[in-house]
Formats: sequence, structure tokens, C-alpha cells
Amino acid sequence: MNKASEKFESFLEAGWMMRALVAGVSLFLVISIILGYIWSSEPEPFLVSEVASEHAKAHNRVMSTGYTTTVTLMRVAETLLDNSGGYLTNDVMPPGLWLDNIPNWEFGVLVQVRDLSRALRKDFSRSQSQSTEDVDLSLAEPQFHFDNNSWALPASEREYRTGIEKLEQYLLRLSDQQNAKAQFFARADNLRQWLKDVETRLGSLSQRLSASVGQKRLNTDLAGDNEASQSTENSDEFEIKTPWTEIDDIFYEARGTSWALIHILKAMEVDFADILHKKNALVSVRQIVRELEATQEAVWAPVILNGSGFGLTANHSLVMASYISRANAGIIDLRALLAQG
Repeated sequence: MNKASEKFESFLEAGWMMRALVAGVSLFLVISIILGYIWSSEPEPFLVSEVASEHAKAHNRVMSTGYTTTVTLMRVAETLLDNSGGYLTNDVMPPGLWLDNIPNWEFGVLVQVRDLSRALRKDFSRSQSQSTEDVDLSLAEPQFHFDNNSWALPASEREYRTGIEKLEQYLLRLSDQQNAKAQFFARADNLRQWLKDVETRLGSLSQRLSASVGQKRLNTDLAGDNEASQSTENSDEFEIKTPWTEIDDIFYEARGTSWALIHILKAMEVDFADILHKKNALVSVRQIVRELEATQEAVWAPVILNGSGFGLTANHSLVMASYISRANAGIIDLRALLAQG
């Protein structure tokens, strides 16, 4: 009887431990799903002028030319780190490990942060090609180009925080009316140079989004130049198609890119107001922003649909590509307008 009782008690203990384990795993999964849902929400837009004004008041600074653009760049970068789930791209534990929409959104934002930080370093803060780089901007840009997927030694977040701190130091000197070494030159040629980078980014995104349904395209690599050559010959016609596993990745990267550009263009509208008014280009900037804002509409479907172009189901990638292409066309027109005397 004693042996039988001991076996029965051992069975009960094993059953209790198993139930506790199942309950613990179930609770973990439920919490992870809830957190995953919360963390998958995209950040709300912010008012660039209001944020810049509050920043200047909080630090008792003068809002000089370039202040709004720099503060906006800082806030966009901070959003990557301070979103509801923090920076998710380099997460190695659930639920961040299971999420992919927001990490791709983060990458789209990060690319724009990198492009603008580079433009600040090599164009906006320099009067000419032979002038020296700003000491803080020369340190800030490399920080944002750090590996976006590093989770330790050092973590991506730490490097990006350092970049933001360097921008803050540049901003401190920029707002000092007695310090002529920190500058932001709001010139048409500087703006055109940055817009050229935006143009190539949006053009690439538009092509990748359109490839969701697969397309046969003619080779136009050397079009317009009879004497042009390339390293490796391509066929006259080729087919491109985005793998189905990457369709939602590209879609959310485009949403992140658009979200960042909306804020940066609104900041440029403030700092380049005189130039835009003189060129009668202010309405062009606002139209580009309006096209990009259309990309931020809520997605009501549970997944990113990939129907054929004229099929029964929607194709979210093609809709996104339409808005991106129209914004890109506006960028091309704006650059041409800024080039006029």
C-alpha cells in the first residue's frame, strides 16, 4: 500500500507540474499576443512646427534657420527608439522576435534618417565644396549608419542615441547667434541635392511595390546614350516578381519611408520658406505631402492582399505604388522648378 500510495502521489505531483507548465506557457502566449498587437501599432504623426517651438522654449533657444529640420530629424529618430514596443528590429525575444511589419516600417524610417543626416553633413551645413564639415554632424551621421540589427555589444539603440545627442550639440551651436561656425544654408541647390536622394528612394520603392504581381520589363539600362556600356550584359526583356514572403515587408517599408518624409518635408517647408515662395514651389511641396499622407490610411484587411491588377481582390502594394509614384513625380517636378532662375 505504501508503494502504491507513493506512486499515486508522484503521479499527482507530475500532473500538477504539467498543468502548471501548460498554464504558464499559455499565459506567456496570451501576453505575447496582446503585446504583439499593441507593439504593431504605427506611431501617430506629430506637428513639426509645434515640436520645434516647444524644444526651443524648453532649452531657451532661438529658432534659427535649420532649427525645425534638425529637431524634426531628432524626433523622427527618437520615434524609432521610443515607440510603444521600443526598437523592435533587433529583438531576439518574443513577441518582438515574431513581428515583422513594424521592423520593416522602422527600416523605412531609418533610411530617411540616414539620408537626411548625410545631407546635413555634406550639404546643408556647408557653404561650398571646399568648406569643412561640422564637427558634430560628422560624428552623428556614422552613428545612424550603424548595423540596424545589432542587439548587443553595442546595441543599435545605443548608437542611434549617440547620433541624436550629436544632433542636439549641433542644434545648441546652431541656435547661438554668437557662434558662426554652426550653419544651416537654406539654398535651392542644397534642397535639390537632398530631393535627388528622395527621388531615387521613392523610385526604387515604386518598382519593388509594382513587382508584387510580376511584370515583364524591357531593358532600359542604357537608353538615351549610344556610347554607354555596363559591366555585365542583360537580356533585352526580363521578368521581375516579388516573393510572396516579402510583399508585406516592402509595403511596410514604404509606409515607414512615407511617414518620415511627411514630417521632413513639412520641416523643409518652414526652413526653406523664402526659397519656396520665391520659386512659387510651396504648393508643390504641399501636394507631395498630400500624396504621401494617403499612404498612411488605415489598413483594414488582416493581411496585405496581393490580388492581380484587375482581379476580384485588392492589391495593397499596387495602391501604395500609385501614391509613391505620384509623390515621386512631384519630387521630379519640384527639383526642376528649384533649378529655374
